[in-house]
Amino acid sequence: MTSLTYPESGTVADGAPGPPAPRGAAARARPAGRAGRLLRGRAGDPPWVRPCLLALLAGTAVLYLWGLGASGWANSFYSAAVQAGTRSWTAMFFGSSDAANFITVDKPPASLWVMELSARLFGVNAWSILVPQALEGVAAVALLYAAVRRWFSPAAALVAGAVLAATPVAALMFRFNNPDALLVLLLVGAAYATTRAIEAASTRWLALAGALVGIGFLTKMLQALLVVPTFALAYLIAAPTPFWRRVRQLVLAGIALLVSAGWWVAVVQLIPAGDRPYIGGSQDNSVLNLILGYNGFGRLTGNESGSVGGRPGAGSAWGPTGLTRLFGTDMGGTISWLLPAALVLLVAGLGVTWRSARTDRTRAALIVWGGWLVVTGLVFSLGQGIIHPYYNVALAPAVGAVVGIGAATMWEHRRHLAGRAVLATALAMTAWWSFVLLDRTPTWQPWLRTTELVAGLAVAALLLVLAQRRSRLATLLAALAVSVALSGTGAYTLATAATVHGGAIPSVGPAGAAGFGPGGARPPGFRGAAPAGGGSPRGGFAGGGQIPQGGFGGGLPLGGQIPQGGFGGGFPGGGQGGTGGRMGGLLNGSTPTRALVSVLEQDARSYTWVAAAVGSNEASGYQLATGDPVMAIGGFNGTDPTPTLAEFQALVGAGRIHYFIPGGRGGPGGGPGQGTSSATSGAITSWVERTFATKTVGTVTLYDLTAPAPSGVASTAI
Repeated sequence: MTSLTYPESGTVADGAPGPPAPRGAAARARPAGRAGRLLRGRAGDPPWVRPCLLALLAGTAVLYLWGLGASGWANSFYSAAVQAGTRSWTAMFFGSSDAANFITVDKPPASLWVMELSARLFGVNAWSILVPQALEGVAAVALLYAAVRRWFSPAAALVAGAVLAATPVAALMFRFNNPDALLVLLLVGAAYATTRAIEAASTRWLALAGALVGIGFLTKMLQALLVVPTFALAYLIAAPTPFWRRVRQLVLAGIALLVSAGWWVAVVQLIPAGDRPYIGGSQDNSVLNLILGYNGFGRLTGNESGSVGGRPGAGSAWGPTGLTRLFGTDMGGTISWLLPAALVLLVAGLGVTWRSARTDRTRAALIVWGGWLVVTGLVFSLGQGIIHPYYNVALAPAVGAVVGIGAATMWEHRRHLAGRAVLATALAMTAWWSFVLLDRTPTWQPWLRTTELVAGLAVAALLLVLAQRRSRLATLLAALAVSVALSGTGAYTLATAATVHGGAIPSVGPAGAAGFGPGGARPPGFRGAAPAGGGSPRGGFAGGGQIPQGGFGGGLPLGGQIPQGGFGGGFPGGGQGGTGGRMGGLLNGSTPTRALVSVLEQDARSYTWVAAAVGSNEASGYQLATGDPVMAIGGFNGTDPTPTLAEFQALVGAGRIHYFIPGGRGGPGGGPGQGTSSATSGAITSWVERTFATKTVGTVTLYDLTAPAPSGVASTAI
């Protein structure tokens, strides 16, 4: 395999020389200066490499940035936290949902820090919040290219980057403001650092890998740690240094991980609970509870106190589990387009390198990237707790790397029938599986699935017959195979990028092809096929119309804010969009009208919170519209046990909350969540309804917490 691998300069670890530097006319023809290096690339690369890389990165940037503002606040839950972080450094540090620091979001704050710095520089708006995610996506593609290129051909690296860029769930999440975008970038960076560490047995690079995973922990907690076992295994096997030195280096990397992940946790734990916001998502105001429960092992076991999912032991309420989960209707369209090919190429690559030297780089790379793919994929497939389809963006870099490395490895063995057979099989499986996925949205581009299948099978047959030749024909055939393999996933990615996304659970695919919650059940009256992707209903006006592509041309209320999650599915409590605004809920933010915003802003400076609502998404829309803190009772799900009824009554008595807005996740008796926490929000709602006068603004009812209800409960319509 030495023909496949060489470092950027010097020699490989086993002493084999790298490619010779160009001499004579070739050296004189190289462009000079920074511009020349940018256009020409590294020594030994063919002239086409750097233009192709620049085209890949530019295309990725256009894909992730074009029309980005059409999604408005996207996930208003995180956008409201970004707004809070621009008003309060304390809120920024803790990741609070509001600037008054009542409660944090249910994740650590690292991803919010990036968005908040951007919003502090450019103002709180859709672009300042979403552009950082898109740039993180471009950086992830560039880092993936660099990681694969360290040891493999330019073609392998370009294929890896293109697969990542053209994965539907990548286009979804790099155009959205969930923590997953930063997590992916950090994990790709950690894989690159691991590659550099293995290459030179470098303690410094290995410690950097651990530190990047640790920052990933501060982005999405235990999910970041899924790559650690295989990264460590690859280093332990392949680093060119004695065994016990490898062990000591891994211990140091573990310390770097612990420090980078643990400093924020330690600070928050040491601050008295009364001097900081409540830790959202926990049931005891503890970061450790959040780490080990709701955002940790609960995702595996399904035992997530405070979740809106099923009771412990009742099975997964988040779709069918099992080894085929990533291929099902919930998740298939997000990630699985090239997953069959990746698994075939992974097995074949490991088989080819099974008897190679301990330090063999091809095998080490397959352990790094293939281990990432297998371990994370198994956790997502078998987890009984909350695992949304968009989580699969964490698999996209691994799929890309395995496909690029595996295809390059088999291409080097194409003179053997077995090598050609693996390549042909991988392409044929990709074409067939793309046909299946595209058939799940039968009314969208129906010609594409048949074209993909026929072309894929034809090129696979040509690979089997002609690929062994060392000629321009074989190179053209390879390029054609890559194009065919990426056509299905690429088309679905373009459709994903062209669709407006909002709410807490965005989904891939063209407008109208959204999933329908856990299990993929169709709503009443739905006539279409099950989607290739997963998620909750999005888009669609009542009556079946779709959100216009590219947004609404500035004709939205509240200065162009797009209602989160679209307009379909009706409104809680019978409210209608447009004239009366829209209440939110667990998955979608509220969209208040100007009249409602005007009422909330009256005398706002006299109160710590202009309003309180049950659930963070319900509160988020009101907060984003007014710019003032809105208390999210019960946190994201409305099920966190805060505030207690007594605490809420004390705040009301002190005149710190102006209005209460019913709806969201609460209500008498608690919401659909489990346990006493939902009963807490329900008790608050019941007390407010018995105690205070109401006023109606459009279709939204407000309780004025400064005006006790007289006998008979007065109500005022505005």
